[in-house]
Amino acid sequence: MDDLKKLMQEIDTFTEERDWDQFHSPVNLAKSIAIEAAELLECYQWNDNADPDAVEEELADVLNYCLQLASKLNMDPAEIIRKKIKKNALKYPVEKSKGRSDKYDQL
Repeated sequence: MDDLKKLMQEIDTFTEERDWDQFHSPVNLAKSIAIEAAELLECYQWNDNADPDAVEEELADVLNYCLQLASKLNMDPAEIIRKKIKKNALKYPVEKSKGRSDKYDQL
C-alpha cells in the first residue's frame, strides 16, 4: 500500500473511532476545506512572514479535509491530481506560459 493510501486509511480509522463520519457529508467537508483554507490565508494576513508552526497546522487541516472528501467520493487523490496536471498542460503549454502568470485564455 502506498503512503497516501495508508495515510487516508489512518484518517478514516481516526474518524470512525470517534463516530464522526456522520458529520462528514461531501458538502460539510467542502465547507471545512474552505474554512481551513481561510485560516491558512489568515497566517499571511498582514505580512509574508507567517509563523511556520501555524502554517503547518492549518495546511494539515486543509490537506486532511481534502483527503477525507476524496475518500468520501471514492476518488484517488493521486489520480485526480495527475488528470488535472495533464489538462493544465494542454491549457498552459510551456512555450506560451513559461515565466508568465497570465490565465490560459490570455496567453
